[in-house]
Amino acid sequence: MYQQMIFPNLAVSDLEVSKKFFTDLGYSLNPQFSDENCASVVISEQIVLMLLLKPRYADFTSKAIADSTTTSEVLLALNAESREKVDELVEKAVAAGGKETRDPQDHGFMYGRSFDDPDGHTFEVFWMDPATVEG
Repeated sequence: MYQQMIFPNLAVSDLEVSKKFFTDLGYSLNPQFSDENCASVVISEQIVLMLLLKPRYADFTSKAIADSTTTSEVLLALNAESREKVDELVEKAVAAGGKETRDPQDHGFMYGRSFDDPDGHTFEVFWMDPATVEG
């Protein structure tokens, strides 16, 4: 069965800082689709994050590039297999130079936390009770 993939593209100021941040979180880089202007970060088989230096990012749009430190351009939500894995990823992000952006949200059946990467892109990490999803 065909599995559609998603490739979020993010404008970054310092590619080396961004690459280190995401590898410190445990993700890998795909050198086949990386160069001095961009890095391909493998989040999962279906999610590949593309980090592009701002001049390279500008090659793909005629719009102004948002200042992600002051403007919300997108919220990237990543699910986790447990509440503990939510905490683990956010704690890794903070240790790697990210910033936790709000207090944990605990709704019983769903638990989430969020962090900003060094460029201010916001990642929401959440766990949802599988019994709730299954109905």
